[in-house]
Amino acid sequence: MRFRFILEHRNDWSVTAMCRALQVSRSGFYRWNKTPISKTQQWLNSLRGEIIEVFEESRSTYGSPRVWQQLLREGYQCSVNTVAKIMRAAGIQAKAVKKFKATTDSNHSYATAKNVLDREFNQTTGPNQKWVSDITYVSTEEGWLYLAVVLDLYSRKVIGWSMSSRMTRELVLDALQMALNQRNTNGKILHHSDRGSQYCSSDYRKLLKRYNITCSMSRRGNCWDNAVMESFFATIKKELIHLETYQDRVTARRSVCEYIEAFYNRKRIHSTLGYQTPCEYELIV
Repeated sequence: MRFRFILEHRNDWSVTAMCRALQVSRSGFYRWNKTPISKTQQWLNSLRGEIIEVFEESRSTYGSPRVWQQLLREGYQCSVNTVAKIMRAAGIQAKAVKKFKATTDSNHSYATAKNVLDREFNQTTGPNQKWVSDITYVSTEEGWLYLAVVLDLYSRKVIGWSMSSRMTRELVLDALQMALNQRNTNGKILHHSDRGSQYCSSDYRKLLKRYNITCSMSRRGNCWDNAVMESFFATIKKELIHLETYQDRVTARRSVCEYIEAFYNRKRIHSTLGYQTPCEYELIV
């Protein structure tokens, strides 16, 4: 392992200095370096390089199971244990989850809807049958930036999103309108959210009714009723928001937009989808 380190860094430091620091002999290093590398070691070196590339392309978010699945997609034949072992040896570890606070204000006088979804998150046969929505926040040096998202439960694809410095009904209306503009709304759609005042507002309920969309809402104080949406927010915070220090809302907006459209929907593989991306999964229909 020490000789391997010297070989990989001999363009950065002198061989003599590294041998002295690692307490190995120069003659031993040169004898080792003349020894032909076995085919197995060559394969492991190649696999290690591919693992690092997959990990970096995932924004350092994939653990060994997802890295392994991506390698299989690219034609590499190996076990998940081998991938995990190489990642441990290389010090490669997925980013950890951080907690985030709730943004729901259910203390209002608006009417609410029943929990029609009833946690049946996976019982869909195609897109545009069940949508979920919620609001979260992004911290910037300029102040809070609020993010509203509409997600299709079939593919876990983000189909509508909106950002604003204020957590108003316009924030969620814009996200819903984006989803409506992008999707086929001819079928029967169930829309689920929490009981926040933005979702209970008359304007939001009217927009749902105009497109004949059934409204469903979580029970008071029960985040598990919208678990898939909560999971998405945990993911974007773990993989992006908690890792950045945004100077202003414009910078944060661009960063979140790029994550959703370029990475999450099109490149990030999901275990729930058989390790496919949301866009790939919708092509099956």
